Amino acid sequence: MRHKKNNMKKIIMVAVLAIIITSCGGGSTENTMTVAGNVKGLKKGTLYLQHIADTTLITIDSLVVDGDGNFSFTTELESPELFYLYLDKKDNNSINDRITFFGEPGNITINTNWNTFDLNAKIEGSKSNDKLKEYLEIMSKFNTKDLEYARLSMDPKTLSDSTAFDSLQNLSDKNVKRGYLYAINFALNNADSYVAPYIAVKEVADANLKYLDSINNTLSVDVANSKYGRELKEHIENLKKETPQ
Repeated sequence: MRHKKNNMKKIIMVAVLAIIITSCGGGSTENTMTVAGNVKGLKKGTLYLQHIADTTLITIDSLVVDGDGNFSFTTELESPELFYLYLDKKDNNSINDRITFFGEPGNITINTNWNTFDLNAKIEGSKSNDKLKEYLEIMSKFNTKDLEYARLSMDPKTLSDSTAFDSLQNLSDKNVKRGYLYAINFALNNADSYVAPYIAVKEVADANLKYLDSINNTLSVDVANSKYGRELKEHIENLKKETPQ
């Protein structure tokens, strides 16, 4: 009888420990993403965690800030994808109010200032976001050149000189092609990153089908089954249907 009582006590203790461990874990899973940080100088406003679902911007969670710029959001992910941290400062000015980052399971930290919200945000904890940042830093150089060519092409002297205008147009076209090739090669060389199909389907979706197919065929299994991996596959299938055989 005493032996049975001891066994019962052990069972109860194990059950209690299991409950404590579960409660301490906060219900987190391997797909849980926690985004936390601080908006320095923010006294009042509302922070929103958002993403795109079926072409619609959806608010996942929100937090009213009143005197303290600290924030924390937790959500479950289907797969790594692009998220937005939007700040409504109640100042009737929507400029510099949205931080874009590539979310993934784990703890992501975002620290920034209220008056330069998206300009100097420091994002840590997401390898996918680090890879996206690497890509965007190079692409920004192509974009800057393109803007410069556009500015020069609108100059009165250029507009009155057809040779100069055509030359600038040619340089602009070459710059765009180089940008496309860089994006395609970046995706091909980072086939194990969730950023690869994102680039293919969001940045160069109108690229030659053979390039998109090459990217799709090099993706790792997990990446191919992710949100953007599935979108890329569907996009390619639609292009093939539209392409005359």
